[in-house]
Amino acid sequence: MAAGTTKQAFTAEVQALLDLMIHSLYSHKEIFLRELISNASDALDRRRFLGLTEPGVLPKGELEIRLDLDRERRTLDITDNGIGMSRDDLVQQIGTIARSGTKEFLSAIKARRAEGGAVPPELIGQFGVGFYSSFMVAKKVTIITRRVGEATASKWESTGDGTYSIDEATRDDAGTTVTLELKPEDFEDGIQNYVDPATVKEIVKRHSDFVAYPIRMRGAVTSEVLDKDGKATTHAQDEVLNSMKAIWTRPKSEVKDEEYTEFYRHVSHDWGEPAEVIAAQLEGKFSARALLFLPAKAPFDLFQRGGVSRGLLLYVKRVLIIEDCHDLLPDWLRFVKGVVDAEDLSLNVSREMLQQDRQVRAIQRFLVKKVLDTLAEMKKERADKYKKLLDEFNVVLKEGLTTMSEQRERLLDLVSFTSSRDPATPTCLDDYVERMKPAQAGIYYLSGPSLTVVQGSPHLEAFKAKGVEVLYLTDPVDEFWLQSVTEYKGKPLVSVAKGELDLTSIENKEAAETKLGELEIEHYKELCAALKKHLSDNVKEVRLSGRLTKSPACLVGEAYDLSPQMEEMMRRMGQAVPKQQRVLEINRDHPFIEKLRTLQATRPDDPALKSFADLLWAQAVIAEGGHLRDPAAFAGQLVEVMTKALPL
Repeated sequence: MAAGTTKQAFTAEVQALLDLMIHSLYSHKEIFLRELISNASDALDRRRFLGLTEPGVLPKGELEIRLDLDRERRTLDITDNGIGMSRDDLVQQIGTIARSGTKEFLSAIKARRAEGGAVPPELIGQFGVGFYSSFMVAKKVTIITRRVGEATASKWESTGDGTYSIDEATRDDAGTTVTLELKPEDFEDGIQNYVDPATVKEIVKRHSDFVAYPIRMRGAVTSEVLDKDGKATTHAQDEVLNSMKAIWTRPKSEVKDEEYTEFYRHVSHDWGEPAEVIAAQLEGKFSARALLFLPAKAPFDLFQRGGVSRGLLLYVKRVLIIEDCHDLLPDWLRFVKGVVDAEDLSLNVSREMLQQDRQVRAIQRFLVKKVLDTLAEMKKERADKYKKLLDEFNVVLKEGLTTMSEQRERLLDLVSFTSSRDPATPTCLDDYVERMKPAQAGIYYLSGPSLTVVQGSPHLEAFKAKGVEVLYLTDPVDEFWLQSVTEYKGKPLVSVAKGELDLTSIENKEAAETKLGELEIEHYKELCAALKKHLSDNVKEVRLSGRLTKSPACLVGEAYDLSPQMEEMMRRMGQAVPKQQRVLEINRDHPFIEKLRTLQATRPDDPALKSFADLLWAQAVIAEGGHLRDPAAFAGQLVEVMTKALPL
């Protein structure tokens, strides 16, 4: 071992911690490059800050980060001309896991901040373990570093086996070079090759595109130059891999639409144009900037479990921390794309998941409010554009109504519904309320499996006859939010398929024609009792209807009964569904019902009454889009009745 070289063991049960970080801490190996670039960026920040108060600290050239690839040696160098480290720094910051020089640096300047001195930039690296992600891809890591103000450099080496060595070294200027000797498996087919320029460029573009300092790759670009004899020689040139353009930090008035479009395509991988751009800044005890985009088209995987990747990108000080951050927006806004850049967000040890603290909750509330404010502004000022947006995302927004969100009332204002007034033109609840008839009991709606089934439902007959508007709720999510949303701005939501309905109060002039009188009820009392007896397994009551004008019968639930659509969804999800009996309502004005009443009055023991009762119930199930439990039995009864009805 050379003179001056010391070999030491890592502190704090190092091998176990290294194994954890190498194999479990990070979800993607390529994260190591982000961490090393982030550390280099921190070192540059610290040297730049020190240069504000001490002359001669800044380098002669530009503050920068350099990457060098060597295919033959299978090495990757990350070099910066930042603050650098001393021998003691290497022991304390690199040799001790979970000790962070950045964290100590922030603590050291608190006194200066309290005294009104210059405040350094906020830095990343609060846990001091990102460096060790290098061992995911490297069989050996070497650091050569020289601290600003010191004449000598130091060399640190480790193979990740629980020990490291420190020796003296030479370096012309302050700064740090981290050299990774890559593992052989990273050169096998199908594995990312971290000495391939294209691979490295893609990783830098994805994770560190907006680092404030240029990230240059040495020899990434070549050009031919002719000498005095006309002979061409190839010269390697540096290429800057990152844009350094944090577009979200610029005022919206200074950014062109095409710049936003280009950035949207970059972060979303959607090659269209966004429907809307939202630039916002959260200020207060902690700050964050957001640049959000509302897509013009829904992604194909919008409703697939685990789909809709590349949502919000979370940056901290312009370094990508999470590529698809689910914590900053609720699931019902999963279609929103963009970037959130937090200044002092608390992170966990791997930087890949957020701690569930007040900062995250505050940012989420802020983002949700900004999105809903934008939607409300679009609805008011750009109605046509808003309608196109709802054509794509109305169903997803309705998912928000199923939560106990404080924004539920605002969402009810923003979503749209199909209406019996004009099924081709969606309507909002505000417009419906404005059109309500005098003395109308509430906002009427009918849910069902499809628009075709709902439009043909017998439950609508009286409403159509009186010109009373009904909302058609045919999205599966409607069944869920209707369980908890019972009114809108004081107007109750009323299902036209549940409970007894009396529409006579809407227009008093028609009351004498439509209200069921006691004598009329008495007239059909025996028929209702007979039908209930024959259908005792399927219905809990038979009564005259106040909602039918053309159909002979319909099935009606009580106010808190599950709808047929909810029952069917529960069955598909494998849940046990208790048997429900609903009410059969019959239309006193239908000729079949009148003939059935006559048959019951004259021949109450006729077995045909049972067959007619079964068929009446079955057609009511079919008319509302339901499914018969025994369609073969229904078909047999129908054929039997038709055979008897045919003349000889």
